[in-house]
Amino acid sequence: MDAVLAFLTVFTQPELLLLVGLGTFAGVYVGAIPGLSVTMAVSILISFTFSWDVYPAISLMIGIYMGGVYGGSRTAILLNIPGAPSAIATALDGYPLAKRGEAGTAIGVTTVMSFIGGFIGIGVLAVAAPFVSDFALKFQPRDYMLLAVLGILLVGSLSSGSLIKGIFAGALGIAIGAVGRDPLTFTERFTFDLPLMQGGISFIAVMIGMFGVSEALMQLHHVNKDAVRQKISRIVPSLSTVKKHLPLSLQTSTIGVVIGALPGTGGDIAALMAYDHAKRVTKNPERPFGDGAMEGLVAPETANNSAVGGAFIPMMTLGIPGDAVTAIMIGALFIHGLNPGPMLMVDQPDMFWFIVGALVMANVFMLIFGLTGIKLFTKIVEMPRAVLIPLIMLLSIVGAYAVNNSLSDVYWMLGFGFFGYFMRHYGYPLGPVILGVILSRLLDDNWRRAIISEREDLGRFFGGIFSSPLSTVLLIAVILIFVSQTPLWTRAKAHILKPRNQGVQG
Repeated sequence: MDAVLAFLTVFTQPELLLLVGLGTFAGVYVGAIPGLSVTMAVSILISFTFSWDVYPAISLMIGIYMGGVYGGSRTAILLNIPGAPSAIATALDGYPLAKRGEAGTAIGVTTVMSFIGGFIGIGVLAVAAPFVSDFALKFQPRDYMLLAVLGILLVGSLSSGSLIKGIFAGALGIAIGAVGRDPLTFTERFTFDLPLMQGGISFIAVMIGMFGVSEALMQLHHVNKDAVRQKISRIVPSLSTVKKHLPLSLQTSTIGVVIGALPGTGGDIAALMAYDHAKRVTKNPERPFGDGAMEGLVAPETANNSAVGGAFIPMMTLGIPGDAVTAIMIGALFIHGLNPGPMLMVDQPDMFWFIVGALVMANVFMLIFGLTGIKLFTKIVEMPRAVLIPLIMLLSIVGAYAVNNSLSDVYWMLGFGFFGYFMRHYGYPLGPVILGVILSRLLDDNWRRAIISEREDLGRFFGGIFSSPLSTVLLIAVILIFVSQTPLWTRAKAHILKPRNQGVQG
């Protein structure tokens, strides 16, 4: 009974309801602005809310978190500039839809699917938190390393059929992510004795440059072309559309919850893995992936929003943050005299159920705010290119500068923008570069931990992989994904299926 009352607290107190709604509204629009991350917004909030009671403070933070994860899809669809790393995969099919005049449809689908994914993540948090957290604890450093390698190999699904170009782009991202001082030994890596590079390169600057500035440069080729008029007669997707994509959304939401529950991963990795999964299981998409496939919107948006519930699982049950935002929330709970972890579930279960209730309400507000303001937003892509290109550049510069208030990030952003333009011109994908930058630290740190734990003995390292069922499964998945993307496998599969297809036709 106490659990039910705690769950309903946010629904019955107007002040808390208002704070969740205000936070969600702010999160949607903060998330839509490149460079203004949800992590930044929540961390700033701590300084304003530390004197508040714990319920109002957590309500506002949860609203911003839920709204911000969804908000990154807006500019990803309209301008090909992901508002957050978790929206990178959304841009792959969302932006082609906007170029066809279907931005309203794309935003409507992402909103509803984000809502569904969010509820699935919250449901798993409420029902199966201890079980999922126990599974997450089974991951050893070598498993996180294999997970990162698995993520890098997913570049094959983002590389327009060229495995070599995709792997090159992913490896380039890993190298960019390694620039700076080694976190373990504090020695310099790839800095060329330049002080500017000792602090590393902001992945936000890389992301905005690669997607934003390169898109502005690509638009220069069509500067005299008329803008596409957007069709916004129907924003809310039909029930048949939702039912059609529901099986895929359930699958990718599961991916999002599991990846979100792994400490240090988060919605960006979940979204890219879900996108790859959608490409593999969707047999006959209405449009090709990368050219406006609805499945390419459904998969990442359900995954990154379900990862929100997943990220709360280790935070609430173990005191371990699932991502950067939940790490800040742990700090907020400590400030308010609470101790996240197993004893919180025993001593103060009402806090757990209050957070579940606040997440449910934030998800509802996200649906409401997500389906409003679309007509105004879609006017952005209807602007003349002479106005749109400077707007993209302005957003890119402001976004890059806002991360660290540093002009050097703006220079990096411009440099990677020109580099991204030439990559696009020669057919190299940009998504794997960002994925490589994001996964670089996860791969590097856990490789070190894994090899040090085995006393730098490769024999023991590989022996540990084969002695662990989880590590063995991940290794087999890595091998299968690599083999399935090789031209030899593609030709062999075509050769095997050809006689069967001919027989059917006959």
